[in-house]
Amino acid sequence: MGPAGYRASEAESREPVNQIPANPEFQDRGSSNYNATPLDVPAWVSVEEAYERWAPTYDHSPNPLVNLEERELAVLLPNLRGKRVLDLACGTGRWLEKLLSQGTDVGVGVDFSAAMLRVAETKTAARGKLARADCQSLPFKAATFDLVVCSFALGHIRDLGSLVRELARVTRTGADILTSDLHPEAYEKGWRTGFRDAHSAVEIEMWPRAAEEIERRFYSAGFECVKHVPLWLGEPEKPIFAKAGKSDLFAAARQVPAVLISHFRLASSVAGLRSRQ
Repeated sequence: MGPAGYRASEAESREPVNQIPANPEFQDRGSSNYNATPLDVPAWVSVEEAYERWAPTYDHSPNPLVNLEERELAVLLPNLRGKRVLDLACGTGRWLEKLLSQGTDVGVGVDFSAAMLRVAETKTAARGKLARADCQSLPFKAATFDLVVCSFALGHIRDLGSLVRELARVTRTGADILTSDLHPEAYEKGWRTGFRDAHSAVEIEMWPRAAEEIERRFYSAGFECVKHVPLWLGEPEKPIFAKAGKSDLFAAARQVPAVLISHFRLASSVAGLRSRQ
């Protein structure tokens, strides 16, 4: 199912907990070993509804994609001493906690989901540093941030152009933007963002994009692309598969690029134009 099969979503999201094919309901529907049952066919729901339902249990499921992303994205972070950072689509504050621990001058998390923010607010490091807002209308002055981390969220944003223009507004010259998301090739293979709660399996609406399209959108708002980094599952994720009883899927899963990390930087020409407006 491509993006045309999803309803529009303006809301932000955050990292998927069960989007790899380690859960039967999210295997490739065309696979010969997919045995669909009424309980295995996930309901498609909006981003806002999904995270309202997911929030109470969100932090409690081991996730190989999150494990992979955390260890790889962490090495791309610049020195954060004295920097102002934004965790965009912060969810339960996973990255915000990490950023605040590295000596940031100011750290803020923003998300559209009130339910996810309630969970984030229970964490000591994030408490008082959270705001509920749409990513296309951020409650910050121009040229505020030196770094933005947007983890597993771009695919849930319908109007990516509005998002990157707002990022250009709230970031300073030379600011770094680090994004992660489900790799488009994994999406093509049938991997999906979803979870199962007491009511049903859920597949969250998504607008997957190739790296080239994401780069064009950021370039149009004045960002330069530093690099794209495709990530494959590795040995550190193998125990997570085993714990879930899905060891038999690990060998095949690690052959597919699972996560795409993109690094953008705001060009000085944008700041010059902004200062003359």
